[in-house]
Amino acid sequence: MKFFLIKGLLLFGLVMNAQIPVVFPENPYENSTIIALNKSDLIVTWPLDNGNNCQLAINLNEEEPLIRSIAMGKNNQFKAISSNVDPVFLLNIGSRTLKPENGWTIFFDKVPTRPYTSHVLNINKREAIITKNGNRTIISIGDISAPNFEGSLEITIYNGIPLFNIAAVISTQKDSTAILYDAGLITDKPWNNISFANIKDEFVQAENIINASTNTAVKYRTIIGHGNEGSIAVFPPPHQYFYPLDEAFNLKSVWHGPHYRNMVSKYGMGIRHDPEGDHRYVPWFNAPPESEQRLNFFCLIGEGQADSLLEDVKKYTHSDQYVPLKGHRTMASHFHNEFIMNVVMKNEVMPAAPEFVEVFKKMGVDIVHLGEFHYTAHPKGPDEIRLKELSALFEQCERLSDEDFLLLPGEEPNEFLGGHWMAIFPKPVNWIMSNKNNKPFVSDDKVYGKVYRIKDKVEMQHLLELENGLVWTAHPRIKGSTGYPDAYKNEDFFKSQHFLGGAWKPMPADLSSPKLGTRVLDLLDDMNNWGDKKKIIAEADLFTVTLENEMYAHMNINYLQLDTLPKFKDGWAPVLNTMTTGKYFSTTGEVLIPNFSLNGKGSGESVKLNADGEAKIHLNIDWTFPLNFLEVVSGDGQTVFRKRVDLSKTGAFGSEEFQLSLNLGNRTWARVEVWDIAANGAFTQTIYFSK
Repeated sequence: MKFFLIKGLLLFGLVMNAQIPVVFPENPYENSTIIALNKSDLIVTWPLDNGNNCQLAINLNEEEPLIRSIAMGKNNQFKAISSNVDPVFLLNIGSRTLKPENGWTIFFDKVPTRPYTSHVLNINKREAIITKNGNRTIISIGDISAPNFEGSLEITIYNGIPLFNIAAVISTQKDSTAILYDAGLITDKPWNNISFANIKDEFVQAENIINASTNTAVKYRTIIGHGNEGSIAVFPPPHQYFYPLDEAFNLKSVWHGPHYRNMVSKYGMGIRHDPEGDHRYVPWFNAPPESEQRLNFFCLIGEGQADSLLEDVKKYTHSDQYVPLKGHRTMASHFHNEFIMNVVMKNEVMPAAPEFVEVFKKMGVDIVHLGEFHYTAHPKGPDEIRLKELSALFEQCERLSDEDFLLLPGEEPNEFLGGHWMAIFPKPVNWIMSNKNNKPFVSDDKVYGKVYRIKDKVEMQHLLELENGLVWTAHPRIKGSTGYPDAYKNEDFFKSQHFLGGAWKPMPADLSSPKLGTRVLDLLDDMNNWGDKKKIIAEADLFTVTLENEMYAHMNINYLQLDTLPKFKDGWAPVLNTMTTGKYFSTTGEVLIPNFSLNGKGSGESVKLNADGEAKIHLNIDWTFPLNFLEVVSGDGQTVFRKRVDLSKTGAFGSEEFQLSLNLGNRTWARVEVWDIAANGAFTQTIYFSK
């Protein structure tokens, strides 16, 4: 008792001597992070897997920089990587139209065309609250504010790795608000050098900038400051930070120098958005009233050179590649690159290896499903032109496919069914999306062979049945598919096995959510409760595909259970079979689910639970960023249930088998999602429960 009393008095004295009130965690032994007060500094020290330690010295004096030092070392001998720096956040506040047919589920918006304001968030050191959860330690410092927004600053430490996250967690009471943010670190004394990988993927050192800041197009979304004792990298969550756009243009996502935007006088470096986006539809981020928007970025530190630190950053996204996985092939879908109309049909010089193919190959994409002829061609004829365009598409897809890469012809037809939808056949199929002259449904052309002419949804379904085609709702419940597939969920074509379901892309964007793309994940749950065994395929829905573009941030991928890659000349029925049977998982790339089963059955299959409703789930997960949680989602035909499993004890770069035993009695289906600390994630398809 005497020990605890002395300890309590000592702790009380330390807190009272601090510049601002400090609340220590109620569970101090939850992890190995050590927290101490040294005069006006809150010292946070955490262990690394290599035996070294990292240390943050947080200055609690109101008028001084928040972070006195960011250091690495061992045996209590630390070297400062950066000193006397402040986090900075610049918030753009715009308006959302909130049309009745869309509400917050909006893409077709142009926020920067309406008046908006920009503000540097004000950090007021009022108190510091420290909490621990798993191997994470969170230091919350209040208050932080901008007009109509208020909240706190959070610094999150992750045991085992030299990584920490800095976030402005803010909310507003104002309705119809859209936001955008820039962020970074600022200091009175610049780093010795600023470095990054340029758009040619060359590691370069920036010129010293004395009088003004500059915005720079880089690879890997990362900028690095190098000092006398090491380097610090600043980078955003790789996908969450990028709101949806039609184009994945590289919009100069980092900045460095003084007087950034004429709003920040000090020298700094950080991440940024171009408020004008791609100058098409520019929706920014949703910020509904009372939602806690997490404006955040990561910092990774190292004692070595800047180029070595960049390699460490790249590990978190596998160098912006989709890594090979035994028994799987990667597939990306929905690209309006328009190579056929812009190059082939214009008789332009035909490149032996077009740039877009090189992009996909470098990223580790094995199968690409195109969405050609998107309002650029002649889907309804004249017949001769349509057939010539299709022939060119088939010819180029075959020419550009090889032993390790399969380029699949595809379109977003948007006819007959309602809304927008994607189509794929297991081989080249000639079809025309009209029959104005009442020609036969199917006929033989002496040049092109069998030709179908479609006039309505009944004939469209018949075509799919005859040729074993597959269709699904593109960008469901948003854009041109607002209201779909809900509006046709009782139609015969939707209930057919040839209607896959829908496609997943994180859209709209909301920084208050710890995961991405809830619009489509909710649709999957609704379709499951409707009783239809439908699937969701990840889609990119992008136009231009170039090496310069920021492709990885805007893309996602499907890992299909395929041992071998089909050859174009033999057709690609195995790809469609895998999709139809749900033998795949979808991911942003950082989280992989090599194996998933429930009572021995895999995704897309049916299983009968015992009388007790016992469900034993086995899940193998590979990951880069530390994991946040996994969620078992299930339903009973009416209600959706969620069982969230906290994964805050995981470190970075792991591979583990998880086993769960749940009671899913009276449920009719279940599926699994896994999400990490950067809102990267993966999800399985559904397992169905038979009676």
